[in-house]
Amino acid sequence: MAQVVLNAFTTTTSILQPSTVPVSVSVLNSTGLLQPAMHALSSLLLLGAYSVQAVFGRPDVSARREADVLKRDVDDFITTERPYALKRVLCNIGPNGCAAAGAAAGVVVASPSKSNPDYWYTWTRDAALVFKLVVDTFVDKYDADLQTNIQNFVISQSKLQGVSNPSGSFQSGAGLGEPKFMVDLKQYTGEWGRPQRDGPPLRAIALITYAKWLVNNGYASTAKDLVWPVIKNDLAYTAQYWNQTGFDLWEEVQGQSFFTVIESHRALVEGAQLAINLGTTCTACNAVAPQILCFLQNFWNPNGNFAIANHFINYRNGRDVATILGSIHTFDPAAECDAKTFQPCSDRALANHKAVTDSFRSIYGINRGKGAGQAVAVGRYSEDIYYNGNPWYLATLAAAEQLYDAIIVWKRQGSITVTSLSLPFFRDLVSSVSTGTYSSSSSTYTSIIKAVSAYADGYVSIVAQYAESDGSMPEQFERNSGTPIAASHLTWSYAAFRSATDRRAGKVPYSWGAASVSVANTCQAYAVAGTYSLATVTSFPAKQTPGTPTAPVPTSAPTGCPAEVLVTFNVRASTAWGQNVKLVGSIPALGNWNTGNAILLSASAYTSSNPTWSVTVAIPRGTSFSYKFIKVNSDNSVTWEADPNRAWTVPSSCSTTTASLSDSFR
Repeated sequence: MAQVVLNAFTTTTSILQPSTVPVSVSVLNSTGLLQPAMHALSSLLLLGAYSVQAVFGRPDVSARREADVLKRDVDDFITTERPYALKRVLCNIGPNGCAAAGAAAGVVVASPSKSNPDYWYTWTRDAALVFKLVVDTFVDKYDADLQTNIQNFVISQSKLQGVSNPSGSFQSGAGLGEPKFMVDLKQYTGEWGRPQRDGPPLRAIALITYAKWLVNNGYASTAKDLVWPVIKNDLAYTAQYWNQTGFDLWEEVQGQSFFTVIESHRALVEGAQLAINLGTTCTACNAVAPQILCFLQNFWNPNGNFAIANHFINYRNGRDVATILGSIHTFDPAAECDAKTFQPCSDRALANHKAVTDSFRSIYGINRGKGAGQAVAVGRYSEDIYYNGNPWYLATLAAAEQLYDAIIVWKRQGSITVTSLSLPFFRDLVSSVSTGTYSSSSSTYTSIIKAVSAYADGYVSIVAQYAESDGSMPEQFERNSGTPIAASHLTWSYAAFRSATDRRAGKVPYSWGAASVSVANTCQAYAVAGTYSLATVTSFPAKQTPGTPTAPVPTSAPTGCPAEVLVTFNVRASTAWGQNVKLVGSIPALGNWNTGNAILLSASAYTSSNPTWSVTVAIPRGTSFSYKFIKVNSDNSVTWEADPNRAWTVPSSCSTTTASLSDSFR
């Protein structure tokens, strides 16, 4: 699945054998897995790219012939690889996967590789992305075996949320940011890049998708009683920690990541709507999501016309396939080409696609001679040195998937709009295009659709060229020879292939509400501290097959008083470098007087003349409690403020949805 190795300076490699390319003949191997039989494809596919710009400069007959050949070769590869890829995904899921012996039920093993590199772990992020693919596959066509795996995943994650780990406690929510665990659900205590804040929102997204299926098929009580408690913890974490720094999805740099921010926004928006469907609310989701979307806009670099992958990282150029991954994993056709949510066909996302893919054209030997408008092998980022810095299968497939996403929307809306920002992207493919909107009846629209389709297929053909001879996909392929290397049978590679080819076939996931979101008028580092309750999911009801709801599914928030009030605590407290201010009190939302579960306040508004620390906490209406502020030193020693305890009661009035308390540290 994921990169999953912290030490970017590791250079030891596990070199596998070079590959030829598969076509549409299949055989069963000794393990019962369907494997594509292989032979070399045409010289066109072996080139791994297709020069759309050049093709569209030739006579129409020649252009159509070359595009048709490419499509036919990619069709053949997809026909054999799709069933194999799904089987390999399932092979890496415990307890019965053919390569997952010893893994707990529902646990995704990143790779069967146990040395050079050792990926015999489960990562929250990677498992979530894989199971989002599994759930989407299940939603598309009911399958009892897939449902069992999904149910096992829910159960395993309910256990995993409560596992003690180095990132922090469950009671404070901090422990949910732990990136990886042993495959038997035990904690991993070695040094690592932690916390990683993308895991909880991604897991929430995967589980929300299954919960939606349950609701839509008449099993809302299962969704609310068994799946929602796990989702609720992840949403609480996201609302509380989204604006704190953490390690990026490649586990190498600490800062604020585009990928984490965009996935966090989706999770809260989609989580708020699911809460309504279940007859409840997510107050923090609604309060925080607009602020996250506001902050997301700050990643755009208007000088280079791309999204910066990580803030506070100055030794990289910022172009990273993580931004393309962020776009495809928040794809919502209902939002069309919306730029603020970075939809794949938006002018910003298309300009970013060009900037990111172009950054790999000159650095890999296997991309030599491939100009703009030709598909290339894509890696993580150009400065990458892990295994000497190579193309990744999942990265190359992400480049294809974004283009397939765009085509879906263009066909649905019956037009393509070219702006000054996206013009360079389009001109790489159709040199005569200019700014404007082209309807589906125009020849320019037809030319663009054909060119982008061929361009996307070019990326898939590169994957076909450099996959193992039996269709296997490890993590990377070597930058000069194309030899498959690094972790074998990477689960995320197979999931990425399935997802990209789903979009090529026009299959789309549930809408997550991107069409209705709004950006906050003023960006604030606003977060809401949550309350966490261990989910106790041990089994699911039998025979939950496709059906229909027995009652209307709620689509608007419940009437009456919201259960919680968002209480903002402000305290003036002068601190020295390395000190933090936290809040602790007599109720679960405030840590039950346990300083280990105290809530960290934000110093985003802190100045020497106004040293204010703040935090917002969702507290049940009418609750009476006592509290204090503490200063936590760099060595984790604690200084309590002077007695007496502070005390307050949350208003019971339905008209009160927010409240604010202002104090000075005593």
